[in-house]
Amino acid sequence: MAAFPFLSASLVLLQLAFQCSAQHLNLTTGPLHLPNHTPGDGCVHLPIIHSTNADHFARRGIQLALNNRSDVAYYAQLDIGTPPQTVYTQLDTGSFELWVNPDCTTVSPSDASFCNHIGYYNASLSSTSKSLGTSKTLRYGIGAANISYVTDTISLSGSSTSLQGIQFGVATSSKDAFSGILGIGYGQGLATRYPNFIDQLYAQKITKVKAYTLALGSKTAQQGSIVFGGVDTSKFAGPLARVPIIDATDSPDGVPRFWVQMNGISLTPPSGQGMAVYEGSRIPAFLDSGSTMTLLPPKLANKIAEDFGSPEPDANGFYRVGCDYVDMNGTMDFEFMGVGQKVTVRVPYKEMIREVGQGESKTCFLGVMGSESFTLLGDTFLRSAYAVFDFQTNSIWLTQASSCGNTPAALRDVTDLSRVVGNCQVQPGQKEAVVDVVSETSIAPPIGSTGDSDGVTRTGGNGNGASGFVTTTLAVPTAAVAATGSASGGSGGGSMSAAALASSGRRMTGDVVLSVAVAVGATMLGSLL
Repeated sequence: MAAFPFLSASLVLLQLAFQCSAQHLNLTTGPLHLPNHTPGDGCVHLPIIHSTNADHFARRGIQLALNNRSDVAYYAQLDIGTPPQTVYTQLDTGSFELWVNPDCTTVSPSDASFCNHIGYYNASLSSTSKSLGTSKTLRYGIGAANISYVTDTISLSGSSTSLQGIQFGVATSSKDAFSGILGIGYGQGLATRYPNFIDQLYAQKITKVKAYTLALGSKTAQQGSIVFGGVDTSKFAGPLARVPIIDATDSPDGVPRFWVQMNGISLTPPSGQGMAVYEGSRIPAFLDSGSTMTLLPPKLANKIAEDFGSPEPDANGFYRVGCDYVDMNGTMDFEFMGVGQKVTVRVPYKEMIREVGQGESKTCFLGVMGSESFTLLGDTFLRSAYAVFDFQTNSIWLTQASSCGNTPAALRDVTDLSRVVGNCQVQPGQKEAVVDVVSETSIAPPIGSTGDSDGVTRTGGNGNGASGFVTTTLAVPTAAVAATGSASGGSGGGSMSAAALASSGRRMTGDVVLSVAVAVGATMLGSLL
């Protein structure tokens, strides 16, 4: 990856991996509800434990200053080496590589507590570790890291899954590093010169398909789910829509990411009367779990913010809004055109509004920022989406996220995704997320692995230059943009807008002033091997 995870406002650990039940799909046509079969191989399921789960973090002895943190980052537990050494790394769809061992002495004392508990990998203590004799300097807007490459065995916690000879970076020094990172974007031949983590899961036959599914979970859910090589049918309702990934040669930045075409963004206020699609919202955007915010073109972001009563961003680029929106039933709706289908992910106000502080001192911000450089759908969007990242057909299979249990299922072939049906039920009054627009849905044949090319990786840093309690682990072309950061936090004015408030039955609220102690989000510039 060419990205560096900086402190999010709150943290999450991915752990307790389970080998999935081998719920293989039959070859009949029509919708498929996957039954619970006997355990087998073919996928690996890892629950996502949210940092708001106080009991979980108390057991680990980690004290987090959560009062001024409103966001969630997602961490994977890896057991590296022989014997295994447990290390936690940030899970990131927007980057490509794995690296470990941040220098915890360079972060604030409150953050060092967590940093010191995420684990440390000592290559000299592993009998299967091998140094590759290559190194790299990673440069960031407000820091840097030097890493050396090694290979070693990596196991996923709680399961029998073990990957052999995995290449990753070990930091020899770093500055402002909160943790390492597990990049789960494109790998060899497209973004790296060697097989990355996702490449190896497929190549070593841990998974039968080169795909994984992501359900981050809502802010209050306490738990989400990632399934390598399969799906969790208890995390969505109805079918999945296949949305093609835009090829790097046709994408806005020329980098192989999970770029998809948006049909438009609109609001559905509490009255249920949908509003017109925002002008300028029919644009490409990429899915990035390493970014806490959703970044949109400034004119579009300003228009959306105005409808939430925020006429302009503050000095750090944040739109302050009334906290009453958190308790309203409105949604921000993102529509995508799939193959023969269209899909709409409806993000509840409470998931799109970021809350900082508690009680009378609480301040709220819109989970959207303006950016001249990138359009990306970060965690404020992804928490409401169920997404299958399919490397074989270069597609994102997308629908509305839900939760009605845990039923991870191993996929035998990615073409089966066109017939998978979620176990959850659409609630009364809610609309179907996926709607057919033609009578038949076709799917391109799998293209196998990501293929061979010159292996040149283009990476870099954050394109928005935003600072504050935001994290972005974004890999971008080195020459395209210089990331910047600021250690200042700010407060701005926010009032309720008639557009987003329409027929809510609530009063408009005045401003609440709060000085927010925030952590800086910044991303790195550098080049991959």
